Amino acid sequence: MPIPFITVEGPIGVGKTSLSKIVAETFEFHLLKEIVDENPFLNKFYEDINEWSFQTEMFFLCNRYKQLTDIKKYILAEDRSVVADYHIFKNLIFAKRTLQPVEYAKYEEIYRILTADMPKPNIVIYLDASVDTLMKRIAMRGREFEKMISREYMEQLVEDYHVFIESFEKSHPMIPVIRVNGDELDFVKHEDDLKKILQTVEETLEKRSFKA
Repeated sequence: MPIPFITVEGPIGVGKTSLSKIVAETFEFHLLKEIVDENPFLNKFYEDINEWSFQTEMFFLCNRYKQLTDIKKYILAEDRSVVADYHIFKNLIFAKRTLQPVEYAKYEEIYRILTADMPKPNIVIYLDASVDTLMKRIAMRGREFEKMISREYMEQLVEDYHVFIESFEKSHPMIPVIRVNGDELDFVKHEDDLKKILQTVEETLEKRSFKA
């Protein structure tokens, strides 16, 4: 029987970590959280994107590579399910937007080499929301470096995610993508909304033969 590996993705501030924690607790999965605050280049990145984008993206790529390599022991050695609050494909979304063409070509080559034999998720939960909703949530959580994120940057990021997830679905037809509209469903404030999402996740697990 295959072992579930779920990734939760979506733009900044959409609630990936919150939902991942709930899914992990509900289904007793190992939780894998991405490293964000530890990136020493983030503050500089938002102050001057062109100057610090390559360093920022390489830090994220190397750390996510290490994390995803480590989860092999949970999936393979320990026969344990995993839910991650990111998918490493997000590196290409951010890098393509911020890097110059020459830098991106080098970055993409490194990305392909590092991710060639990584564990791939068999379910993706995609959280989406309007720019207004995302900007409000970013302001509410009060991360210092996120205060420098412009609305224009978020608009571009949301569009990039839309394009990428559609491409992902076409190129990975066997991996179900659960779409969640963050403007219509607030799983943090409303229990009924959370139940709907968890029910969809459970039904998807059952359809994929992850449960006896």
